[in-house]
Amino acid sequence: MTTAQASQAGGSVRLASATGRWVLACSVLGSGMAMLDGTVVNIALPRLGEDLGASLATLQWTVNGYLLTLAGLILLGGGLGDRYGRRRVFVVGVVWFALASALCGAAQNGGMLIAARALQGVGGALLTPGSLALVQSTFRPQDRARAVGAWSGLGGVAGAVGPFLGGYLVDGPGWRWIFYVNVPVAAVVVAIAVRHVPESRDRGASGSFDVPGAVLAALALAGITYALIAGSARPSVLTVVLPAVGGLACGAAFLRTERRRRHPMLPLTVFSSRLFSAMNLVTVCLYAAIGGVLFVLPVQLQIAAGDSALRAGLATLPVTVLMLLLSAPAGALAQRIGPRLPLTVGPLVAAAGMLLLTRVSPGATSYWLDVLPAVVVQGLGMSLFVAPLTATVLASVDVDHAGVASGVNNAAARIAQLLVVAALPLLIGLSDQAYRSPHKVDTAFGRAMPICAGLCALAALLAAVLVPRGALEEAVEGGAGEQPGEGAAQGAGARAPAGRARPECTAHCGVTAPPLEPGGGGSEPSA
Repeated sequence: MTTAQASQAGGSVRLASATGRWVLACSVLGSGMAMLDGTVVNIALPRLGEDLGASLATLQWTVNGYLLTLAGLILLGGGLGDRYGRRRVFVVGVVWFALASALCGAAQNGGMLIAARALQGVGGALLTPGSLALVQSTFRPQDRARAVGAWSGLGGVAGAVGPFLGGYLVDGPGWRWIFYVNVPVAAVVVAIAVRHVPESRDRGASGSFDVPGAVLAALALAGITYALIAGSARPSVLTVVLPAVGGLACGAAFLRTERRRRHPMLPLTVFSSRLFSAMNLVTVCLYAAIGGVLFVLPVQLQIAAGDSALRAGLATLPVTVLMLLLSAPAGALAQRIGPRLPLTVGPLVAAAGMLLLTRVSPGATSYWLDVLPAVVVQGLGMSLFVAPLTATVLASVDVDHAGVASGVNNAAARIAQLLVVAALPLLIGLSDQAYRSPHKVDTAFGRAMPICAGLCALAALLAAVLVPRGALEEAVEGGAGEQPGEGAAQGAGARAPAGRARPECTAHCGVTAPPLEPGGGGSEPSA
């Protein structure tokens, strides 16, 4: 029995009830805490580096320590709640995340901060899919789609608030408070969960967890990331070649392990769909580009242009606002005309916005004339492609694997950002203490934006060539087994075996990854 099937059997809470509101609030606050962390830390990097006397490599690992464990474990974390209780695993993830956040805030050097960030990623891998599992398993079938949509939309507000809040905290009480702020939020989440959220689990869950697969995936990513970061500092055989070879060897061992296990963390059979494989290539290109912008733009604004952290945080606010307002209409448009055009035009528009960001320069930057037009154009492009991307991923596999497909796609986006944060400084010639020099930062930024724009253009080309115009037609016809207007009559459990799932997270403004989807009628939020 899968997560969705278990929820169909046991979920009976009405969304409009007091319990339903508490469950939704708990899930939104929990996932929002992790989403907030994904946008707030980059704003603090320049001030953090100055305070700790950190090198650029330390700043890269501050971002990547979190992404490494999150990307490596998020597929595994989604299945733990089925076995041990969804509320229990979610609460463990929240507490873990809060304790790791406190350690981040108390860090006295770069090594301690990196270790704490890696622990924080473990908590994120538990609470992010866990929050969706709570929603999916608690609400009755006729309310479940609206609950998931509310979870996605309200949780995305944290992504919009994150840069503003991060800038305010960095300029005010200090960068440590971007981590400390998670502790009281976590306390509220745990109190609500213990008092108001019912426990649920899949009593038919069987099979062992793919711990070897998770370890090998994390080691593969760690080895490759270490080699890329070391390559921009003091490259040598010991610091670059050996970690790279070790990472590639662990990657090969991971694929071999997943192919042989009965219950793999990553079912390789989903890649038998050429459309699914193509959409993950598009995802990697797009979110590598986005991750590159999110990493270097705050440094450019604060170091080269001399802006405050608050102004640097506000700079990206239009992107999340536009995504919140336009992602649902863009998804509806893709359902009508097919996903190929939005997935081609959207990345090209985003690429144009990234190229416009090259106008941001030391001493001559106007927010209204230089920054705002660029981020608005980028936000319009992202608004156009995010929802069609998710819909096409879900449509590329059968409905029973929709949740797995969403989890894989979400992990692919995080891996793309992990790799671009490691590789981009090497490609643009920014190393060691160079990030403290306005001139060197500006020169590197001028090289970075065309690279990010090029990745978006490559994604557009892949979509134009590999995505069929009618990719969503089967999802529209089969959906989760219901025709339009029949959801109330049939319930969420009815589905056609050959159908394709449709997105339930229609409004999404998270800039760091596509939304996690529970899948249609019988899929898990993640593997």
